[in-house]
Amino acid sequence: PDIDIDFCYERRQEVIDYVIRKYGEDHVAQIITFGTMAARAAIKDVGRALAMPYADVDRISKMIPTELGITIKKALTMNPDLQKAYETEEDTHRLIDTSLRLEGLPRHSSTHAAGVVICKKPVVEYVPLSANEGQVNTQYTMTLLEELGILKMDFLGLRTLTVIQNAVQEVERIHGIQIDIDNIPDDDETVYQLISQGKTEGVFQLESAGMKQFMRELQPKRLEDLIAGISLYRPGPMDFIPKYVKGKNNPENIQYTHKSLEPILKNTYGCIVYQEQVMQIVRDLAGYSLGRSDLVRRAMSKKKASVMAEERKNFVYGVGDEVPGCVKNGIPAEVAEKIFDEMTDFAKYAFNKSHAACYAVVGYQTAWLKAHYPVEFMAALMTSVMDNASKVSSYIEECKKMGIALLPPDINEGYGHFSVSDGKIRFGLAAIKNVGRGVVNALVAERDRDGLFLSMTEFCNRMESGEINKRCFESLIKAGAMDSLGGARSQYMAIYKSILDGIGQARKNNIEGQLNLFELDMGEGSYQLQDDLPNVAEFVPRDKLAMEKEVLGIYVSGHPLAEYEDSLRRKISHSSIDFFPREEDEDGQQIPDETKVIVGGMIAGVSVKYTRNNDKMAFLTLEDFQGTIEIVVFPKVYQQYSELLLEEAVILVKGRSNVSADGEAKVIASQIQILHLEATSSASIWLKIEKDREVPLQQITAILARYHGEIPVYIYQESTKEKRKADKKNWVDGSLDMQEELKLLLGKGNVVMKDS
Repeated sequence: PDIDIDFCYERRQEVIDYVIRKYGEDHVAQIITFGTMAARAAIKDVGRALAMPYADVDRISKMIPTELGITIKKALTMNPDLQKAYETEEDTHRLIDTSLRLEGLPRHSSTHAAGVVICKKPVVEYVPLSANEGQVNTQYTMTLLEELGILKMDFLGLRTLTVIQNAVQEVERIHGIQIDIDNIPDDDETVYQLISQGKTEGVFQLESAGMKQFMRELQPKRLEDLIAGISLYRPGPMDFIPKYVKGKNNPENIQYTHKSLEPILKNTYGCIVYQEQVMQIVRDLAGYSLGRSDLVRRAMSKKKASVMAEERKNFVYGVGDEVPGCVKNGIPAEVAEKIFDEMTDFAKYAFNKSHAACYAVVGYQTAWLKAHYPVEFMAALMTSVMDNASKVSSYIEECKKMGIALLPPDINEGYGHFSVSDGKIRFGLAAIKNVGRGVVNALVAERDRDGLFLSMTEFCNRMESGEINKRCFESLIKAGAMDSLGGARSQYMAIYKSILDGIGQARKNNIEGQLNLFELDMGEGSYQLQDDLPNVAEFVPRDKLAMEKEVLGIYVSGHPLAEYEDSLRRKISHSSIDFFPREEDEDGQQIPDETKVIVGGMIAGVSVKYTRNNDKMAFLTLEDFQGTIEIVVFPKVYQQYSELLLEEAVILVKGRSNVSADGEAKVIASQIQILHLEATSSASIWLKIEKDREVPLQQITAILARYHGEIPVYIYQESTKEKRKADKKNWVDGSLDMQEELKLLLGKGNVVMKDS
């Protein structure tokens, strides 16, 4: 078997270095992996090689469905339009025929994200090796290495473990409390309440919209429920979710196919959830040995039909003295057949419980930190995605909901990471563009050694080892990191170059043996404690925000769209975060291709182009609270709305999503309008509870309470035909997040925002 271990991703390389030292450099190698030509990629590559027009190739590639494991041959049978293009268009016929020959072939090689082999003798004695950017790799892929019986370790870097570690360290720094995260109580009611309310943004394995909804329905009260939840929330086992939730809420109604299943399935309310349960069923009911039960589990999970047919007979009737079988143990043959069918259905997708338990424990630990130390947890979470401005933005949105304020970076208070200051989160200095970790480490060390910085001139003199250059200095000013020194950003921008030049010249003179008479009486460490600031007006708020965006990737001290926030959130269907490609370790999915959307925000850039027919069209960069989206305005639409397309205009765009094969998503515009500021008091939210949907009122009010505002809420109970207006304490802000949560609970068509 291969062995998988997750480590804090910052220190994963230390583990690889350790095994190299322990077993010898020639006994350890990483594993090669080959990127193969998938259906869409093959068509794109072949189209490029054949010098076909990009638009034609893109049109054909878009006709291939995006489902997992799709092939060109299968796509031709699924999509009549693709089949027609293949049969009637000569270029398309040639493109697809050539692509079919190349599909599935290796396209490029790289290093496997986690795999490391360790051998008794030098690796080269077992397998051929290759080099990839100085890294020694095996030339065989991991599946072949497994067949050869070579020990394969997966050293995985898990961002969540780094988040937990940083949060625990921040709690100790701020509160002086040492948390033993591996020994926190697993029955904390506050934690389960947080999970049951769906407040799990940033919580490992529980932050996708679907998982939040599942947890609201499940209302977990113990770790076992989280373990089962993580196992069930995947394609396949998802079909068992209603049965599991029903069994948890009404245990007296659980029915077992045979009474002997009760001790095995009682913990999971009558559902087969884990591979271990499959193994226990064949052992307890049919008398299998431990080893043989594992072979059955493996055959089921790999869908080996011939092995399964043989094992069905063995399970029901036994095999000589080795396996008694169900019939011999008093279980009727038809009942045994039914049990085997249930196991087979589930085992295709079954999760092993030990894996799910590890995930659930890490998920619980992050939820515990969020429940008890929310500020420290959110700071650690933002540090973990510091290089991804869009993810930082989404977590800042979560902080707003939690009532946690964000402070700008500060040379006198900040650290490299996002830190906690008076119950607020201080932006990390290392997240500023052009400010490296070396500069931050030197800055913090100097501040710890000799105290706070009192002026820009003093700061420059104390940081004399030369880590800070002019670009770095400018970025610190633009980010607001110098604000605590007392001057305006415009004043510092006006003088920083002359200060740095003056200090540089003084150092040069000292090196040449020249002394400045005015410095003769100054003791060591005595610097100018006040700056000679010029009398210039501070930058206007809009320019300050633009500078922050330039060096931080996001706005910190405000947002150009702040006054439009309520109006914008009520009118859009999607935000920019829905268009970001998801990474492998992230929950949630990118918006599907061809989805009808309404997006809104400020035009951050306009690029006007001419088509082959000399018609004007435009590409817009639209900025909202989470990031940016590209909007494509084709000639017909451009002609209609061109005069609205001005930089800094706040607009709403109606259109459809366009997602390319490599995950780039944009909006094809069909309608554009200017978003005007308006009062929200004329709006109302209408909620319908369908007669066949059981929704406790407290679940609705729990969501309303989190989004308190001035918009009245009306609730219509379909079963009783009763309509009533909610108490003012349950009125809401009308935000998109709130509407999404209610739609998940009540159904998409049962939440309506109305303008009176």
